[in-house]
Amino acid sequence: MLAGLRVGTLEGMLDERTAPHIEEMVLTGRLLGVRRVDQVGTPAVFIHGLGGSSLNWTDLAYEMAGRLSSWAVDLPGFGVSPPPADGDYSLAGHADAVAALIDEKIGRRVHLFGNSMGGAVSVLLAAQRPEIVRSLTLISPALPGSRPTRMNAHLPVIAVSGVGERVLARYARATADFRVKTTMEACFADPDQLSPQRIAEAVAEVERRDGLPYVGDAFLGSLRGLMRSMVDTGPDRLLELAGRIECPVLLVYGRRDRLVDPGSAHRIAARFPDARVVVIPHAGHVAQMEHPELVARTWRDLIGSPHPAAEQG
Repeated sequence: MLAGLRVGTLEGMLDERTAPHIEEMVLTGRLLGVRRVDQVGTPAVFIHGLGGSSLNWTDLAYEMAGRLSSWAVDLPGFGVSPPPADGDYSLAGHADAVAALIDEKIGRRVHLFGNSMGGAVSVLLAAQRPEIVRSLTLISPALPGSRPTRMNAHLPVIAVSGVGERVLARYARATADFRVKTTMEACFADPDQLSPQRIAEAVAEVERRDGLPYVGDAFLGSLRGLMRSMVDTGPDRLLELAGRIECPVLLVYGRRDRLVDPGSAHRIAARFPDARVVVIPHAGHVAQMEHPELVARTWRDLIGSPHPAAEQG
């Protein structure tokens, strides 16, 4: 439980905290969009959730400036990243894309942050490529073992072939403002906390993507990959992989999360050899967007070394 921390406000700072410019990075066999706030400090890679983008990490990246060199990635098919050439939207496919970024552009071990589906991708990557991951921070991770909630119970239905396509086609006819508002109501404990600047950025992103032919494929392909991971009983299922992760793990949950059950926090943490758990009482599904100052402080206290110089190498 996170207690005794004052909730800060970003009012008055947002004009200086515009979303960083997106860079298109050419990797072997793929192109990824990446936003960078700071290039000073230990590298950190930020992985968004289903339907999200690198924009979801702007304020946390600013909070970490001077300590972490941030690489907020658009997963294949999301943000400005084009779809994968092989059409692979599985968790493994997304993990491969992030691994390529680390191998080809960063070349050092990274602190890995993942939200929701990005948390599942992060677990897979940290288990399979431990030599490139320094620590793991999971914010409301979409992992097996959580009880269904009223807000996520429809996702298995949407994942059904044919059903999802029809649902998305109807949803796409709504205005971008409505779709952003609906998303924020599902993801935020208090949607009114989101600044007008962040809302405008989100609406502009939705409007830009409306003309792309692969948007529905990226969402549904990723959703179906995530659903498969929830029912996997094989030796490489996510919770089995969690037991193989030796780096420090920080799990951050929002007490008012409508999508991932915060009651599963300690049960999920027990699957990792070295995990710390924080539940923020006044946060929903995207604590890094609602309360980036608390997430940053928690990370510094529980994961980050006292001095950035100690993290070189």
